[in-house]
Amino acid sequence: MDTVLFFGFSTAYVLLLIWGISLVVRRRRLITSDVVLLVIGGLVYDNAVLAIGSFIGEDPGLEAANAARYWLHALVTPLLVLAAWNMLIRAGARWAKSTWAAFAAFAVTAALIVYEIIVGAATAQLVANREYGVLSYSNENAPGGPPLMVLVIAAALLVAGAYVWKRERWPLLFLVTVVMVVGSAVPIPVPSGAITNLFELVLLVGVVATIMFQDRESRSRG
Repeated sequence: MDTVLFFGFSTAYVLLLIWGISLVVRRRRLITSDVVLLVIGGLVYDNAVLAIGSFIGEDPGLEAANAARYWLHALVTPLLVLAAWNMLIRAGARWAKSTWAAFAAFAVTAALIVYEIIVGAATAQLVANREYGVLSYSNENAPGGPPLMVLVIAAALLVAGAYVWKRERWPLLFLVTVVMVVGSAVPIPVPSGAITNLFELVLLVGVVATIMFQDRESRSRG
């Protein structure tokens, strides 16, 4: 069942990526929030590798493909902090336009990338893992406790979402971030390991939808 779900998630992310690219084409320029496209591209790959694992079987090639998942996770997921910062600027947060806010956004993003490389990608001890029909390679050295990167990104998106809601009457970013946090923290009694990926998809749809909304607001202001 999870294999089908991961195929579905990968397809959904491809469509989401096309949507995001169409926003860039319509805008005719790149903005900082567009770093989300790199995150979505990484999730296309991530879910595709999970979907095909059971068809390939235990294999050095599949292990290498899974190792690349950890590197992509470390290198591109923290970019969501920059997206949140840019959404604050577009919503009219004057403090977000300051030099110190820009420095903080880039510093936090860089720190998360370095942290994820050190505790995850570079030190990963991969072992084959079969769960709900999916074959993947999991990291035996993964740190315990709540994932630091997820907490920091969620905090950044919650701040941006609350501000966009207040200033632009657009609650979606805040709501999908809350759904992702709650969904990831609360165990759901279903026979699937793909539920967390569903909440990630909901979050990314909300992020792209918010970029679209802010594009529209920007055009309406001239």
